Amino acid sequence: MNNTIHNPTLRVLNVLEILSIHNHGLSLTEISNILHIPKGTLSPILHTLLNNKFIFYNENNSKYSIGIMTYCIGTSYSKDLTALDFIKNEMKYIVNETNEICQMGILINNQVLYIAKFDCENPIRIISSVGKKFPAYCTALGKALLSNKSLEELKLIYPTELKAFTKNTITDLNLLEIQLKEIRETSIASEIEEINEQTACIAVPLIHKNKILASISVSFPIFRVSHEKLDLIKSTLLNSKERIETFFYENNIMKLEQIF
Repeated sequence: MNNTIHNPTLRVLNVLEILSIHNHGLSLTEISNILHIPKGTLSPILHTLLNNKFIFYNENNSKYSIGIMTYCIGTSYSKDLTALDFIKNEMKYIVNETNEICQMGILINNQVLYIAKFDCENPIRIISSVGKKFPAYCTALGKALLSNKSLEELKLIYPTELKAFTKNTITDLNLLEIQLKEIRETSIASEIEEINEQTACIAVPLIHKNKILASISVSFPIFRVSHEKLDLIKSTLLNSKERIETFFYENNIMKLEQIF
């Protein structure tokens, strides 16, 4: 299959993606500025999506938002996601056991895309949310997703210098590779104040037939952690990982690949 990217199609997808994470809508100018698409190029894209009801235009505030056809497509996708339902039930179990936030992500190029989240009773404020993407190298979810990569593969994935979000962000691919080797041995990925100060995260990869399909994590504030709490989080994640991967094994992998 030809992997050449078709830029006009990519613009349409980017418009839908950016509208999906801005619940209050965006104006033509805002979309243009965020996606760096000239208004003259963007206007016919929005007009076509609007005419086909993939987006909605609010005349009161001149903003665009996701439309009914996009919702219908999403609904048809979710009709038979038994595997995703199973994982979400495990995520709820993790929240109940640890009383901390649980999230799930998948790898999109060199970023982790957050696709599910469950809050605890007293959730901390974190910058990640469903639909958002962050660099995989500085998040626990992302490190779990990258854990089967070699140094040579990492250099291809990250050909330029790694950006530091805090003073603790790992920006050296050699150090990252060492961490990934440890994750392969322990199935535990972690980050401490690398993406957001005062918070940390632990994650595990979800693997089937040597392929990492997704990862799940627990995020928590530094002040709320202890050795006992860390042990609880790790054991809870590992137990859920085992149950989920058993589910993967017992079910049709092709259906799972359609999900992830």
